[in-house]
Amino acid sequence: MDTFELTQEQKKLAYKIILRDSFDRIETIGGITCVSAGKNILATVVVLNLKTLELQEKQSFLLENPLPYRLGFEGFREVPAMIEAVNLLEVEPEVLIVSGDGIIHPRGLGLASHLGLSLNIPTIGIAEKLMCGTVENGKVFVDKEIKGFEVTTKEFAKPVYVSPGHLISLGSSLDLIRKVIRLPHKMPEPLHIAQRVAKKKVEGLRNCT
Repeated sequence: MDTFELTQEQKKLAYKIILRDSFDRIETIGGITCVSAGKNILATVVVLNLKTLELQEKQSFLLENPLPYRLGFEGFREVPAMIEAVNLLEVEPEVLIVSGDGIIHPRGLGLASHLGLSLNIPTIGIAEKLMCGTVENGKVFVDKEIKGFEVTTKEFAKPVYVSPGHLISLGSSLDLIRKVIRLPHKMPEPLHIAQRVAKKKVEGLRNCT
């Protein structure tokens, strides 16, 4: 597919995004990330107890020959691997924090939104760079609408950008992220652990080659 077709697909999917909480209580929260492993990509997902932030489960899936990387179209490359990783879980996360944008995206469909739609579960996007929009008083505006938040998670660190992906509200996205920050880590604990597990896994793959 060329970028025109991908753009049209994103616009179509963005209409399906729901920014309302689809849950009452949350007991488990997940974190998921994709990292490069040579020409392949490795998706790693972890599930934590929300109250204690103790790790309950971790799974990884290596996707061979993924689509090429295109800025703004990461979902088409990474979501297939992420779905496979989540499908390996025995403990299902009630909310999934995704390393990537939610609705802070030129077409309203960042990686977290794309994955949330694909899995039909609540997702929150966390990005270290602002893809689009402007920041005013900690709020990220895209086309004059609030789409997320700029959050400084630790002193002297650059901020991260939080936005709902799917099946969760703006307010709940911010509240949940604040609950799962554990200093001195910059990223929310589910993502921090997922990134750490992924790094070890990739190092293991390199040692096997």
